[in-house]
Amino acid sequence: MSVASEFVFLLSCDDQPGILASAAQVVSAAGGDIRDAASFADATQGLFFVRIHLSLPVASDAELLEAALAALAQRYRGTWSLSSLATPCRVVIAVSKFTHCLNDLLYRVSVGNMPIELVAVMSNHATVRDVVERAGFEFIHLPVTKATRAAQEGAIRDLLRERNVDLLVLARYMQILSDELAVDLAGRCINIHHSFLPSFKGARPYHQAYERGVKLIGATAHYVTGDLDEGPIIEQDVRRVTHATSADEMVALGREIECSVLARAVRWHAEHRVLVRNARSVVFN
Repeated sequence: MSVASEFVFLLSCDDQPGILASAAQVVSAAGGDIRDAASFADATQGLFFVRIHLSLPVASDAELLEAALAALAQRYRGTWSLSSLATPCRVVIAVSKFTHCLNDLLYRVSVGNMPIELVAVMSNHATVRDVVERAGFEFIHLPVTKATRAAQEGAIRDLLRERNVDLLVLARYMQILSDELAVDLAGRCINIHHSFLPSFKGARPYHQAYERGVKLIGATAHYVTGDLDEGPIIEQDVRRVTHATSADEMVALGREIECSVLARAVRWHAEHRVLVRNARSVVFN
């Protein structure tokens, strides 16, 4: 028996009859086997989303399958992709001074619990170098000031292009990307932040929340766009707190939530489980 190669086919298009059945026929005609499939019909917007995880015998021609799926997508006027699961998502992590999300991702990668290839970690602060290099990964220092912001973002672009990076993860990277860079990275950059926004902006948000007696704290992972912290949401989570929860306890709990939410978002992106249409995301998790 020949060894199979695994792929993920994603399609988003206007909702029409027969889409999933047509996709299954294309896969079958190419000699493929559907391992699992998920779909969602958005009745409000009239859209249809499909994710098909399939295997294809090595002896089969993947290019023929790709051409047939391209024709299918064209017939339904949809946006599509076909990705090989044999090729891991190449990732660069960007971080500033807070390293909790970075540490969590480094651990998951080091124990083989994250389906990514970590290319490097970049930071505008040299203080995180030891954390990264002790874990056995490359560290790149890209300091930035107001005067050097354009040059630093140019260096980020060069890094992502030269290393063939698929995804930039902002793991508490406390610099706002320019609109131009955000547009360039559309669908290829994930950010994490606390879920109080637009309330409690700026420094010490958990302490601000404590002063207001907040009872729910959480985190949001989303794709970066030119609209600050308003890109398509991939994952969120919350925890309940009480009047007895101190500000420091809220900070610790908030960091724990940020780690888990960001890790899930990165995993789902790397596994090709996220489809974005307009300002919304559909996540087949």
